[in-house]
Amino acid sequence: MLKALNTAATGMQAQQTQLDVIANNMANVGTTGFKKSRAEFEDLLYQTIKEPGAQIGPASVHPAGVQTGLGVRTSATQKIFEEGAAKITRNPLDLSIEGSGFFPIQMSNGQIGYTRDGTFHRDAGGRIVDKNANPLVPEIVIPPNAVAVDITNSGMVTISTAPDQPPQQIGQIQLVNFVNPTGLKSLGKNLFSPTAASGAPQQGNPGENNLGSLSQGQLEASNVNIVDEMVNMISAQRSYESNSKVIQAADQMLQYSNNLR
Repeated sequence: MLKALNTAATGMQAQQTQLDVIANNMANVGTTGFKKSRAEFEDLLYQTIKEPGAQIGPASVHPAGVQTGLGVRTSATQKIFEEGAAKITRNPLDLSIEGSGFFPIQMSNGQIGYTRDGTFHRDAGGRIVDKNANPLVPEIVIPPNAVAVDITNSGMVTISTAPDQPPQQIGQIQLVNFVNPTGLKSLGKNLFSPTAASGAPQQGNPGENNLGSLSQGQLEASNVNIVDEMVNMISAQRSYESNSKVIQAADQMLQYSNNLR
C-alpha cells in the first residue's frame, strides 16, 4: 500500500512542475521574442513480480507478466521555437526575424548571447544595443549626423545624412543558427547560450544558409497561446487533484488495515 502513496506523490510533483512551466509561459505572454516551454515526463522503474514471457508450464509462457509502476518524473522542459506573430511598431531599430535564427549579442561578461528579441536602441556612442545596453555582434555604430536608418531584409544597414545625399552603408547585421535550438540554455533577459546539445553557432547574413530574413519596424511577439495554457493549467490542476485523492484512498486503506481486530 505504501507504494501507492509514493507513486501518487511523484504524480503530484510532476503536475506541480507542469504548473510551474505553464505559469512561466503565461507570465511571459507579453514578452517580445519569448518562446514557450513544454514539460515532458517519463515513467519510473517498474517492480517486476513476474517477467513477461516467463515459463509457466512445460510448453507455455506468461503472455504479459506482472509489473508494477513506481511513478513518474520530469524528463525535460523543451523550448518550442515556433515563430510568434508580428507586431508593427514603425520604429527603425525594431527588428524581427522571419524564419530561423538569432541575433548575436555581446553580454557584459564578454561572452556572446543569442536572442530573438529585436528591440534595439542607440546608445550614447551611437552603437546599436539591446534593452540591457548589450551591443550587436558585429558592432554597428550610427553616426550622430544620421537622420534616417534603413535596414534591408538581408541585414544591410544604411543611413541618410541629408535629403540630397545618397545612402551610406555603415554595417551588416548577421544572424546565428543552431542545429538543435532546443538544446540552448536559457539565461533570462531573452538571452540563450549554446551548449553541447545545441551544437556550435553557425553565423551568416540573413536570408542565406537557411537563416531567416529581417523585417524593419516590427517585433516578434511571444508564441504563447493563452487559451492553450489555460486548458493545460486546468488539466494539470485536475491531475494534481486526482493524485491527491489516490493518496487519501491509500491512507484510508491503511487505516482499515490498522483497525482490523
